[in-house]
Amino acid sequence: MIDENINILELCKKPGQFESVNRVSSEWSRSDYLGSIKCRISNSFRMKYKIKPGLYAIGEPDGNSDVFVSANYKLSFDILRKALNGLSSWILVLDTKGINVWCAAGKGTFGTEELVKRAKEIKLNGILNHRRIIVPQLGAVGVNADAVFKQTGFKVYFGPVYAKDIKTYLNAGRRKTPEMRKVKFSMLDRLVLTPREIIPALSKFFIFAVIALLFFGIQPTGILFKSAWVCGGPFLLLGLTSVIAGSFITPVILPFIPFRSFALKGWIAGILLAMLVIFSFNLPEQKNFLIFSAEIIFFPMASSYLALQFTGSATFTNMSGVKKELKIALPVYLISTVISIILLVIYKLHKLAVI
Repeated sequence: MIDENINILELCKKPGQFESVNRVSSEWSRSDYLGSIKCRISNSFRMKYKIKPGLYAIGEPDGNSDVFVSANYKLSFDILRKALNGLSSWILVLDTKGINVWCAAGKGTFGTEELVKRAKEIKLNGILNHRRIIVPQLGAVGVNADAVFKQTGFKVYFGPVYAKDIKTYLNAGRRKTPEMRKVKFSMLDRLVLTPREIIPALSKFFIFAVIALLFFGIQPTGILFKSAWVCGGPFLLLGLTSVIAGSFITPVILPFIPFRSFALKGWIAGILLAMLVIFSFNLPEQKNFLIFSAEIIFFPMASSYLALQFTGSATFTNMSGVKKELKIALPVYLISTVISIILLVIYKLHKLAVI
């Protein structure tokens, strides 16, 4: 059964030859729209937003209807079934552990083995009169069409990048135009993904805020509220600036920031915003060389780190490139953080007249 928390408009049994197949509506319910929003802002919800693998029916499909392959990440499934509105089709859902097609193809869960297994398990050759399966182009990296044909007898057609182009693709005799092969990843596409980066970053920001306020509030007479806010306030603002620069500004204007490296893009956005904030404060404390140095080292690096997280959502990177970038960036982040902490400790010891 499908998770009770997942409401597809209609689930029933189709009578006759395909009585064991679930029928689903191509229309979205209110809960579907709500789920599409929640999975973009909540990592924990997104990881559980999935449906049971198997064969589903849209409309009144028969043995001559097309079969479209999908991941069992519910948003992927929902987008596909919505695009099939007005068509009678089959949807073959693979077990991708709740991961979308593109990411699952890279991880291997949307792949040849799972596709072959699922086709044999539901006896797809006994349902269809034809021998073709349409796989989303973004899943091509995980599917070996020749291997699928040899093991199942089904020919794999790689469909368009975007589900909205499926009807045009079918009307053209299952031929893709050059535009159907392109991943556009527009500014709006990137903007939609930013909540997935901002919300986890903000959850860590609150921990940072507590540590910063305690650090600046410690005085020989105890922890002073005024000192915490006067000295720590700019640090909190710079922390928020890093979140905005790395998790929002960098993804949104990604193609316009120099360099291919996400880490460098995030650092550039971070250093520019950090300098703007630092020089907007005319506080004596902020003019301290140790404080200034710690800020100018740490916060742009924090922005860089947050921007690097967006590689998992972007179309501009590949697995080998991400691994190479992480190998270089992580030691730099660690060293920068240690240097910043040392500078702040020296500053604090000097203020407490210890040194």
